[in-house]
Amino acid sequence: MTTLIDLTHPIHEDMPVYPGTEQPVTSIGCSIEQDGFLEKKITFYSHTGTHMDAPAHLIKGGKFLDQYDIGHFYGSAIVVHLESNEDNSIDLGVLNPVENQLKNIDFLLIHTGWSRYWGTDNYFSNFPVLTPEAAEWVAGIGLKGIGFDAISADSADTRTYPIHKILLGSDMVIVENLANLDQLHGGAFGFSCFPLYFQQADGSPIRAVASI
Repeated sequence: MTTLIDLTHPIHEDMPVYPGTEQPVTSIGCSIEQDGFLEKKITFYSHTGTHMDAPAHLIKGGKFLDQYDIGHFYGSAIVVHLESNEDNSIDLGVLNPVENQLKNIDFLLIHTGWSRYWGTDNYFSNFPVLTPEAAEWVAGIGLKGIGFDAISADSADTRTYPIHKILLGSDMVIVENLANLDQLHGGAFGFSCFPLYFQQADGSPIRAVASI
C-alpha cells in the first residue's frame, strides 16, 4: 500500500514570506448568504509558501514553468539528511556519498532541519546553503530539480543569487520551503511537485507530496 506524505506548508495570511514580500490576502468574493455559494479571492506572490522557481525567475530568457512538460514535475527522489550539520554551508563532502544513488534519480531533496523554525524569525537567516562548487556538481548531474526545507537556495544576505543561477542555468527547477522531510528515510521514493498552470510562470506555489 502506498503512503503519501505531505511536504507542503499551508498558505494563509499570517504565514512566513520572503522578507520584503507581501503576505497573502484572502477575502470573500461571494458568500452563501448573498450569492448562494462561497468563493474566495486569494492574492499572493508567485513564490509564496512551498513553491517552485523557474529559470526565468533569475535568468533573462530562461524557461518559464509552463514551458516544461508536465512530466518534469514528477519522478523519483532521495533525501540527504543534514540536520546534524553544524556548518551553514553544504559542500561536496556531504553530497559525494549519494553520488551513485543520484544516477537514477530525478530530484534531490536537502533536509537541513530548518523547517523546525517555520513561523519564527530564525527561519530567515543562517540556514545552510550549497557552496558554489557543490551547486555546480548538482547542476551537472542531469536532475529535474532540487528541493530545500529553507526559504531560499541562497543565503539571506545575497543580492546576486549565485546558487540559484548555477542550478537554474541547467534547466533544473528549485523547490523551497519544503516540510516534513524528517519523515523520509530508507532510499528512493516518488515525488510530485506540480505548479499552478499559468502562462509565463516565473514561479508557483506547489503541493509537494512524497509517495512511499
